[in-house]
Amino acid sequence: MRQTSSNEAIQKLGIRHPIIQGPFGGGLSTERLTAAVSNLGGLGSYGAYQLPPDEIGRVADRIRAQTDKPFALNLWVSDHDAGGDALSPEDFERFYRLFEPYYQELGVEKPQPPERYHHRFEDQVEALLEARPPVFSFVFGVPPAAVLAECRRRGILTSGAATTLAEAEALDAAGVDLIVATGFEAGGHRPSFLARAEDSLMGTLALTPLVADRVKAPVIAAGGLAEGRGIRAVLTLGAQAAQLGTAFLACEESGTTDAHRELLFSDRARNTTLTRAFTGRLARGMRNRWTEEMASRLGELPPFPIQSWFLGKLKPAAIRAGRTDLVSLWAGQATPNLRHRTVPALMASLLEELSAP
Repeated sequence: MRQTSSNEAIQKLGIRHPIIQGPFGGGLSTERLTAAVSNLGGLGSYGAYQLPPDEIGRVADRIRAQTDKPFALNLWVSDHDAGGDALSPEDFERFYRLFEPYYQELGVEKPQPPERYHHRFEDQVEALLEARPPVFSFVFGVPPAAVLAECRRRGILTSGAATTLAEAEALDAAGVDLIVATGFEAGGHRPSFLARAEDSLMGTLALTPLVADRVKAPVIAAGGLAEGRGIRAVLTLGAQAAQLGTAFLACEESGTTDAHRELLFSDRARNTTLTRAFTGRLARGMRNRWTEEMASRLGELPPFPIQSWFLGKLKPAAIRAGRTDLVSLWAGQATPNLRHRTVPALMASLLEELSAP
């Protein structure tokens, strides 16, 4: 197997291969997964946006205990949508009525309103700066200039996600070190921040060369990539690395459930949809009862992250009952081509395909 050719992104990141593991939120990221990818020459990533600030440093320490290679911690710059930072008692009751039948079905008691529905990005990023991960990756916006300057001072590389050319140019103008051009084929959330996600649906093969031709920062392509041939395609189009999400989510080192993992390898994976039904923000996953029953009620749902909070209270009971009809099943459009269930098997296959003549 020949060594993957080096380029600016690989050199900056200090990795051996142009393979980035996409970060996952909601408990789907694990230190084990992050370290496994990094130890095999890619860049492992950990989605930290749902972590309380005081846990971020501990996660970084646990990753460092398993690898001495570079890794990324990921945060969401925009931590709530309009109206998503607080609810009046009346609005809480109104929104709860939408969820009440499902709470009763699963035997879950009515939750009490929390003090906060989300962790503040400002508090999380302060903790991240203290943790000093090799890479700070982020979605849903551009961090304040002071944060980016502090990353440079501390030697932390920055990597921001763009779903349009305009977003990529905004990241580049801010001096971000790497730009992830993410197409609508990707599983999970669409991290748009300059326009509605529904109005920012560009495919990876169109977006990648548009961005690569117009920004100074090296470009990482993401969305619909699950095999070596996909990585080779985006490298040809101007990307210097590829970010894979669902392919790593399907590995046993990730934090997803066995039921979700089995569905990723089933015919159900052929049917994905973009929906706001799970969190209030547009995201791609497999169709199920929840996406179908909420399709006609999207206008009634609370904003992000309140929608995610209400549904999150149902998730543990649904998982215990083996109910995949009421939980998110994130999956990208390339999911039917998944073949590997461990990080070593996946990385070996990707590298073999990359080095083929």
